[in-house]
Amino acid sequence: MQNDISRKNFIKNSVLGLAGIGMGGTLFQKTQAMEKMNSSGKQQYKNVRLETGFEYDGEEVIGTKTDLFLITVENGLIAKIEPNTNASDAIDAKGYLMLPSFKDMHIHLDKTFYGDQWKATRRRSGGVKGMIALEQQMMPDLLKNSTEKAEKLIELLQSKGSSFARSHVNIEPTSKLDSLKNLQRALENKKDGFSAELVAFPQHGVFYTDTVPYLKEAAQLDIDFIGGVDPYTIDGAIEKTIDFTVQLALDHDKGIDIHLHEGGESGLLTVEYLIKKVNENPSLKDRTYLSHCFVLGRLDKPKQEEISAKLANAKIGIVSTVPFGNLVMPIPTLLKNGVRVMTGNDSIVDHWNTFGSGSVLQKANLAAQLYGYSTEFDLSRALALANVDVLPVDNKGRQQWPKVGNQADFVLVDASCSAEAVSRVSEVKGLVVKGKMV
Repeated sequence: MQNDISRKNFIKNSVLGLAGIGMGGTLFQKTQAMEKMNSSGKQQYKNVRLETGFEYDGEEVIGTKTDLFLITVENGLIAKIEPNTNASDAIDAKGYLMLPSFKDMHIHLDKTFYGDQWKATRRRSGGVKGMIALEQQMMPDLLKNSTEKAEKLIELLQSKGSSFARSHVNIEPTSKLDSLKNLQRALENKKDGFSAELVAFPQHGVFYTDTVPYLKEAAQLDIDFIGGVDPYTIDGAIEKTIDFTVQLALDHDKGIDIHLHEGGESGLLTVEYLIKKVNENPSLKDRTYLSHCFVLGRLDKPKQEEISAKLANAKIGIVSTVPFGNLVMPIPTLLKNGVRVMTGNDSIVDHWNTFGSGSVLQKANLAAQLYGYSTEFDLSRALALANVDVLPVDNKGRQQWPKVGNQADFVLVDASCSAEAVSRVSEVKGLVVKGKMV
């Protein structure tokens, strides 16, 4: 971009380019109105499509009702929701569907090839410990431009409609706290259009490498969760590792989010021991998660039901990447028993994974395909995987989002309703965060 570009053209070009989009140039052409918004904190969006309820044939949901509205945003909040009018100063949303902005609840923003030279994954050997050895070699080079790559990855997530992520960030003796510091710098640079909660992630084990002092230091910083990975496979001690993780979280008022790839007996014992510790420390309920937790997909149905009920009682959530190889996780069973289930992109184009679109809407679509969510009602419910349970219409067909006073974080997608958005992975046409177009 030329250094002497005018501020007005910069605003116009930035919004048109970063929003994606094929809006025909008219949706965001009113740059004076946008400049006014920037100074007063107020903006209006006309021709916004909102879901208002379900259409029924008897008791079966056969469609979703929508209508067009005028949305007023002020000081980062939704100030008014009114019948649609042709307000002259309003941004024309062209009938696109307004949905809550998406949230990627499991990703590693701190280590990626995205935004740098293309690399596919290499052949693996030695399991997770083999990957630890590989990371110990790679991390010094990855850290050299990890801030810039994290910013590019954030921009990818934004282009797919996400305004928030839970990012795991390496804490281990090789990178020490540098990976965290570099990611925090990227998040600061992107704070106007993106936010995150951070997990201090001992990728190289808590005790397998001497990570304890670095985790203790990270716990005193601006992070939200204490992480972990395969305590038996990596550290060789389920109880010792879980006890340390739980105590560190309690001492510093943090949540817990542990990677658990282990199947078989060790995986199940880890789940059951974590449930026990959370029940002993109720302040960790609703703040503790198991990421992946592949052992659940390897249990028989009665055991899945039993463990799901125990997880729900302890208010431990599952963060599941969808799909994972030939393993199908029991997400319907978890949801039926009241377990909070979230999803994310995990690794995007890094040494763990060659793939990754950046779209959690695509994850919801994959889950719908895997579990047979093909009806209007089921597809609309699957949207919860993309935005952490915030649905425009509740299970009874009552409109529940947006409401006046909600934070103005939303996407505009080229779809007639949530069900279509999930089914077709509809194109994101715009992302608004705290009332401002990203």
